[in-house]
Amino acid sequence: MKTPREYQDPSDADECLQIDNVSRRTFLKQFALSGFVLAAGFPALTLADETAAPATQDKFGADAMPHGWVDNPLVFVAIAVDGTVTIVCHRSEMGQGVRTSLPMVVADEMEADWQRVRVEQALGDEARYGNQDTDGSRSMRHFFMPMRRVGAAARQMLESAAAARWRVPVEEVRAEQHRVLHTVSGKTLSYGELAKAAAKLPVPARDRLRLKNSAEFRYIGKGRSGLYDGANIVSGRAQYGIDTRLKGMFYAVVARPPVFGGKVLKYDAGDALKVPGVVKVVELLGSPPPAEFNPLGGVAVIATNTWAAIQGRKVLKIEWEHGPHAGYDSVAYKAELEAAARQPGKVVRQQGDVDTALSGAAKRLEAEYYLPHLAQAPMEPPAATARIVKGRCEIWTCTQAPQASRERVAKWLKLPEDKVTVHVTLLGGGFGRKSKPDYVIEAALLSQAMQGKPVKLTWTREDDLQHSYFHTVSLERLEAGLDAEGKPLAWLHRTVAPSISSTFGPDSKQQMPVELGMGVINIPFAIPHLRIENPPAEAHTRIGWFRSVSNIPHAFAVQSFVAELAAAAGRDHRDFLLELLGPPRRIDPRSLGDTWNHGESPDLYPVDTGRLRRVIEKVTHEAGWGRTFPKGRGLGLAAHYSFVTYVAVLAEVVVEDDGRLSIPRIDIAVDCGPQVNPERIRSQIEGACIMGVSLTTLGEISFKAGAVQQDNFHAYQLTRIDDAPREIKVHLLPAAEFDVPLGGVGEPGVPPIAPALCNAIFAATGQRIRQLPIRDQLQRA
Repeated sequence: MKTPREYQDPSDADECLQIDNVSRRTFLKQFALSGFVLAAGFPALTLADETAAPATQDKFGADAMPHGWVDNPLVFVAIAVDGTVTIVCHRSEMGQGVRTSLPMVVADEMEADWQRVRVEQALGDEARYGNQDTDGSRSMRHFFMPMRRVGAAARQMLESAAAARWRVPVEEVRAEQHRVLHTVSGKTLSYGELAKAAAKLPVPARDRLRLKNSAEFRYIGKGRSGLYDGANIVSGRAQYGIDTRLKGMFYAVVARPPVFGGKVLKYDAGDALKVPGVVKVVELLGSPPPAEFNPLGGVAVIATNTWAAIQGRKVLKIEWEHGPHAGYDSVAYKAELEAAARQPGKVVRQQGDVDTALSGAAKRLEAEYYLPHLAQAPMEPPAATARIVKGRCEIWTCTQAPQASRERVAKWLKLPEDKVTVHVTLLGGGFGRKSKPDYVIEAALLSQAMQGKPVKLTWTREDDLQHSYFHTVSLERLEAGLDAEGKPLAWLHRTVAPSISSTFGPDSKQQMPVELGMGVINIPFAIPHLRIENPPAEAHTRIGWFRSVSNIPHAFAVQSFVAELAAAAGRDHRDFLLELLGPPRRIDPRSLGDTWNHGESPDLYPVDTGRLRRVIEKVTHEAGWGRTFPKGRGLGLAAHYSFVTYVAVLAEVVVEDDGRLSIPRIDIAVDCGPQVNPERIRSQIEGACIMGVSLTTLGEISFKAGAVQQDNFHAYQLTRIDDAPREIKVHLLPAAEFDVPLGGVGEPGVPPIAPALCNAIFAATGQRIRQLPIRDQLQRA
């Protein structure tokens, strides 16, 4: 009888690794002698010009990503003689359902019975699979069409094999639910029976593929395919990075510098080595800023179990040199941001004459909005296991970036990249944190220090909260002028925040085009005079991406300020916002100063004010905008465009006399284009709503003397079930067809939550919230 995985006997630990990672060797062993091999990569079967995206002069979308895309069925599909279809998923699963949705697309196009499909997780190998960086809400957006082509090619190869066996024209055969039918005679052959013959056929050229029309879809768009890993997840059988167990494995934790840029001056490991189970103490060298994806350095404790390693770390005696950021203080830094926002900054977009228009306005308003650092805080903290055998390093880890993990480990170990194998496990949440493989490098270095023996590195919750790549802190200052009729004449927005670029280069004090394109320069408001400025801000900690990234502070400020303008003009907020957007227009983002456009083609993905108007109209209709409430109860509206998806939120709140806040209902309208897996879209949007509520009401990482003050969930609080919205209603706006571009889903639901809640609080109480988190501000009303 197996013992629970956390205390499993290491002698049978290899048996509990449930996530299957596909390799050439595995597929050869399982299928080469018995089935239709579409994953082994035989040179005779691989068409070089069919394995990757063709070069183009101007690259967008997946074409512009490192290693682009691959649509070769030889890479992604295998069929065994018993008919089992194995489909490889090359993106990381962290709750968004990508291990269901991408294989489901392949299965639909190839007419595979979903009940007979098995999903394999790809190794980190972008040269083989195409881009594997799972962030930016783009897995389905970038790989929907490549995966359709994978499935269609496999289907046509099976049809051709059947036609050849029956000696009939291929036009007389049709693949249908795991078999091929001869439409004239009624004869059928199963996929398993055709596997060997189909494996010998060439892959059809792209221009000869017959893709289904949407009326023929069995799974795509239906929302009836359950989560592939669902049963394993709810039963506890699913394997995450932190669950990895290998024979003879050691366990490690690291004491890292409390201040970014700090280092070890000296340490005494005497007491740590006396802790039962501790076998070694190792100093890890960090690297000087910029941080990139490199380890912070520190002192590692390696033991026979994680508990012993943690206890050994507690009694280490370390003297730190704190470095140049030892004075970082959140209160003082907020004052610096305010001072910067009150001075002119770098102009990043300008139209008309804002200063003249403001001076002549009938009414002027100004407001400042503040959002602190945030931590991603995934349920599963970072974890990685490494072993090195005969000059080859193997990694098991929960990573959003397997290729980056592979490249960085190879660099730090001074190994050729092909000597590093990254097995991708399930992720217990990611939110951008697990795109940075510093923890993976740490595990590899510790295995090296143990002469290649397997070492599992675990980050505790304290490690995760105090040494993350934090969401940026931000101060947004807005000024506007209204004419005598209450219409906006001028708009000035100064956005001040340390940039993610500081993580990758020195003296990066301005926001990147990527960050400015997240709801600042690309606002599509019909205002004649508009200027956006970006004053400088210096980073004092590691800044990284967080779910929705800079859309969060930008949406909070812009949509809160629009509500303030509507109130000042004596106008209904909904009507004012729609008028501000103007008539339906398709705007080239470059005309707004946005050269990024979420990496997508400005021709395929213009900023469409008509779609933004429709989600506003939808959510206000469904939620009953215009209802009257007693004091203490109110509705708040916000809308935002991000990751080429349009979202509007209507929040209903109740504020008690003692300041207690409750949220009876949140409605969210979403236009993400074609909906490949509606069930997962709803799940993603509901999760985004909860995350948005959490960061709005509770989320804050603060610094004092250079160090993070929060160390666990008692201090960095998350929304719990009794404070969650009682009801979340998701309204998906359907797309006309599947031949129009897809939008993102994982992130766009987060940004409008904060302004919608704060606007609802104003409607309920008359109090404006301009600083997050809300926390106890309502008690001081």
